[in-house]
Formats: sequence, C-alpha cells, structure tokens
Amino acid sequence: MVVASGGNPFAKEMAIRKRISNIFNKREEDFPSLREYNDYLEEVEDMTFNLIEGIDVAAIEAKIAKYQEENAEQIINARARKAEELAAAMKASMGNPAQTDSSDMGIGLSSQGQYAPALPGGGLAQPRPTGMQPVPLGGSHDPSHGYPVGDEETMKLRAARAGGWTIELSKKRALEEAFSSICV
Repeated sequence: MVVASGGNPFAKEMAIRKRISNIFNKREEDFPSLREYNDYLEEVEDMTFNLIEGIDVAAIEAKIAKYQEENAEQIINARARKAEELAAAMKASMGNPAQTDSSDMGIGLSSQGQYAPALPGGGLAQPRPTGMQPVPLGGSHDPSHGYPVGDEETMKLRAARAGGWTIELSKKRALEEAFSSICV
C-alpha cells in the first residue's frame, strides 16, 4: 500500500498505522514474557515510524511481506478474535437484545430509522435518514439531552470503559503496586 506524499500527513500516518496494526496484531498474552512483548511493540513502532518518514521503505515492506507470509494463520485468528470481541462489546452495549438486528454484525437498528453501516458489497443495510437526530438504542432517555439515563455508578462505569479501563486492569495494577512496595 503506497500513500501519496502530497496529501495530508496525518491521514498518511493514520493509514500506515492502521495497516501495520492489522498485520502486527499480537497481544501480550501471545508472548511468554512482558519483555518479549515490549520488544515486539518497539520493533513494530520502529517500522511504523520509518514507513511514515520514508526511511528504508523497501526493506520494511519486504519484512512486512515476509511476516505476513510466515504468520498468515495467526493474523487471521487475531482478526477473528478482535471481531468477536467487538461483536460481544456491541451486544453488551446495546442493552436490550430485543431491538437488535439478526445480522452477523450484531448492530441494532431501531424503528426510528437509524444509520446503518456500509455492507461489504458497497450498499447500505438501510438508507441514511435525513433531518433526524440519532436515537440511542435501549434504556430510558432524558428528553432534555437525548442520552440514556442511568444511575451515577453506571455512568461512571461507562466513562471508565470508554477510557479503556477494565476490572482486570485494575486488579493487575493493584497487585503490581502491592508487590512493588515489598522489601526483602
């Protein structure tokens, strides 16, 4: 994939980062140690930076092609795992399964005519409405804001999840902090 250098540098960087992250998509649990995972991330970031800056592009493209060939099955499995996690997250965020569509994507469509994403063939699952505001799916709504209403704890949890927080992350950090303060 070649990105025109005369265009927006931010768009070029985002296109390269997206391409690289779709190929080099291993996670921490795929490595025997944190050190090996961090080395992998550093190598991927170095390649990404060099592609963005146009440094030794031919060698990096050859390295990417070789990696894709050697790790094709792992790349496909990681993409499938990511798609399953996204579908599960979307299903969990929908709230009311009775309103969800039966499509493979798990994207719910309300009777108000909400926007549906493009299908792989290029068409739309449903035409985009005009002159209408999107209506959140499920839950009660505050008419003054149009957003779902929930108790304060639910709202804090939603905000934390949007920021990348998970219970596992919290537990891991607590353990690391506890054990880092122990002196032998």
